[in-house]
Amino acid sequence: MSYPAIAFNQVCKSYSDKRVLDDIKLEVSQGEAYGLVGVNGAGKSTMIKGLLDLVAIDSGSIKICNKSHRDVNARSDLAYLPDRFSPPAHLRSKDFIEYMLELHDCKHSQEEINAMLDALELDRDTMESSVGRLSKGMTQKLGIASCLLSGKSILVLDEPMSGLDPKARVLFKKQLARLKQKGATLFFSSHVLADVEEIADTMAVLHQGKIEFEGTPESFKQAYTGSSLEEAYINCVA
Repeated sequence: MSYPAIAFNQVCKSYSDKRVLDDIKLEVSQGEAYGLVGVNGAGKSTMIKGLLDLVAIDSGSIKICNKSHRDVNARSDLAYLPDRFSPPAHLRSKDFIEYMLELHDCKHSQEEINAMLDALELDRDTMESSVGRLSKGMTQKLGIASCLLSGKSILVLDEPMSGLDPKARVLFKKQLARLKQKGATLFFSSHVLADVEEIADTMAVLHQGKIEFEGTPESFKQAYTGSSLEEAYINCVA
């Protein structure tokens, strides 16, 4: 039997008197690219942190490949990129990559690592620099590279293109497409609806703590009579 890669069932979470997640239910199929969209404060990062057990949910359940998200082993085949990626500033960039590969228990030849760095345009001088000297865009590329090289079948990416220039976004999306062709599952949040339309098989709109829509980007435009995803989104949350 095939289980969803990720499943939220009636998940609720409040901070003080504010209900951030209200009876959330969604499933991400194995091999699917699933995009989560919503305004700032909609609860996207809380959903992702709940999935990773970085914040405790109040009620409901979350499963990763049919295992409770509280089970450490359930996350063994998952790699995560936070929305505010901040690696140790004192490490050299290449040492950070090596450290992350060791944590993921993933072995790559130097040629394979170099191929990924070249694909993201992370040059050798950058890799010799300390992380603390990198620009936001280069730091983000470093985090992306560590996730893409992790060898994990589920990638959870919270605003992964934040700080990337247009060319870097294109290069990153090419790598995501390559991994998806290999059967990887992508669960990501984004403010950029054009990226969601390009990448996601399924999207969900999280608004005021509830899932207002779940389906394909094309069906979203049809449901909310938008010629673009942006127009449909405005109609959805208005």
